[in-house]
Formats: sequence, structure tokens, C-alpha cells
Amino acid sequence: MKLKTLFSSISPYKKELHKPYIIAEIGVNYEGSMELAKRLVDEAKEGGADAVKFQTYKADTIASKESPAYWDLNEEPTTSQHELFMKHQGFWVDEMTELKNYCDSVDIEFMSTPFDVESATFLNDLMDVFKISSSDLTNKPFIEYMCSFGKPIILSTGASSLGEIAEAVSWIDKYGNPLALLHCVLNYPTPDENANLGMILDLKTRFPDKLIGYSDHTLPKDMKVCEIATLLGSVITEKHFTHDKTLPGNDHYHAMDKEDLKVFRKNLDRTFNILGGFKVEALEAEATSRREARRSLVAAKNIPEGKIIDKDDLTFKRPAHGISPMHIDEVIGKKALKEIKDDMVIKWNMLN
Repeated sequence: MKLKTLFSSISPYKKELHKPYIIAEIGVNYEGSMELAKRLVDEAKEGGADAVKFQTYKADTIASKESPAYWDLNEEPTTSQHELFMKHQGFWVDEMTELKNYCDSVDIEFMSTPFDVESATFLNDLMDVFKISSSDLTNKPFIEYMCSFGKPIILSTGASSLGEIAEAVSWIDKYGNPLALLHCVLNYPTPDENANLGMILDLKTRFPDKLIGYSDHTLPKDMKVCEIATLLGSVITEKHFTHDKTLPGNDHYHAMDKEDLKVFRKNLDRTFNILGGFKVEALEAEATSRREARRSLVAAKNIPEGKIIDKDDLTFKRPAHGISPMHIDEVIGKKALKEIKDDMVIKWNMLN
């Protein structure tokens, strides 16, 4: 399924859970290498991702030279955002176009988060859906610029108050773009106890007409955090993706790799097998139990032929081969057409 189709195929008002659309956030983990970027695309595809997402920026347009770090300096020792972004900037129009074409060739959706007007403009020709970073949730002019392309928007909500989210939603609603909100916590990495997945439920309540998803920064481990997010109603899962979690750098150590992604897919398959359907109904597998473990009305004593049956003539026992106790009021007052012996299951053909 293409991501833009998700917005029309899943109703946020329905109660069913869905396997999430999985976005492998490669970001800048390709380390400036086209060969590695394509390898990451291949591995994301092998792991079961529906889309890969890169990041497109220039250091000079995303951060001032005085911007301090907000990540774990033990894992990424660079203390300046501008300095870190200078290390990883590089892929621009030609490279992103090549990656888009490569993604098409291996049948995985291409995305990249723009961080300035220039990148948003050229990425518009390469993507069906715009992803807006949590860091730009309060960036009204930039959000409005991306909305002007008329495409669905995915907006991460990390480090945001409810009021800030509501205001950003109002800017997007003004343009009428379909919108998905991703719960997100801006810790790199996010300890499991800080994931606060319960916020997904609040987003669903506060914004019932929007799709709700989850952008994850926890350590992958067994991918349980992303699985729990799905069970709370997340229909989009976005998580950083790498080929080697031991590499230094801001987005490698908390990223998943293809094996983590396979585990997530396998766990989801088992979970949704267990979930089964979302409508209350008796299952075919329960037919024998319905017949043998439920009760019938049973003669509590010998009932002579012609007797008008009263409550004292009846009890209820297994199996459910006769008249259900739910019909007791209809049975009382009827005449026995023949003798009904003690402990006999009562059937309609025995009664007037």
C-alpha cells in the first residue's frame, strides 16, 4: 500500500487495529555514500519496511553556528548542531532523485523530510506525502508552505504541548491536507519508561478525525515498544534505521536494523493472529462448546402426558441439545404431548 492510500483506506473513527505502515528512517545514516544509501534501502525492503525516509537539509539553513547539542554526547560527541549537520549534509536534488528512482525499482516508497523551502520544493516532485519533523511543529510559515502543495502531511509531535499541537493542526486544517499525527519523544535515545505511549490514546481522543502513529527513539531491543504502540492504535510506525548499530553517530545507536525489523514484523503477525476479528460473534471453533457446554431445559421429575408444565417441573442441565433455558417463559404453561421422564432433555416436539 502506498502511504497516500493509507489516508483514504483507514478511518480514524473505526475501532479496528491495523498493522502499521512502517517507515524506516534512514535519515543521514548513509554517511554520504550513495552505495551505502542503496544498501540501506535494500535492507529496509528485506526487513519488511513499507517506506524509507531520508533527511534533506543544509547546515547553514537548519541551525545557527551557536546551536548546542540535544543528544547523548557519550554516543555523539559533537557539541554543536551546526557542526554535526555540516558532517552529514550533501545529498541534494540529483542524489535524492537517484534514490527515488532506485526505491521505485525495488518497490519501496521513497520519502525525505525537508528542512528548508528549497528542499521542500524539489522533494515535492519526488514524494506523495510530506513528513514534518517535531522540530518544525511551531514553524508556521514552513508548515504552510508544505501544505500549499496539497499533499497529505505527517507531523511528529515530540516535545510539544497539547496547545502547540492543536495550533499546528489548525494551520494544516486551513489548507485541507489529510493529516497524521505521530506521537514522539525527543530523547536520543528515549528510555522505555519515558516513551509515554499512553499519549497515543490522548491524541486519538483529542484529534478523532486524524490518523495517529508513532515515531520511536527507544533502543530497539525486542521492538516491544513499537508493538505496544500498534496495540494502542498507531497506524504508522517510524523508526531510525541503520546497517550497523555499533557505529558512532547520533542516529545509529538507537536505530533498528533489518533483523530488528524482521522481529517486529514477525511479532506483529503473531499478535494480529491472536487479535483475530474486531466484531463480537460466536466463532466456528466454538460450535462444539456451544452445543455441549451450554444448557437445555430438563425434566426435574416425571412429567405425565397431558400435564400443563410449571416451573417446578423444570431444571437446566448440559448439553444444549434441547430447548434453551432462555425460552423458559415460553415452555411454562404448555402441555406435555407425551410422558417426559425425569432427567430427559426437553424438546419442542414434546410440547403442545
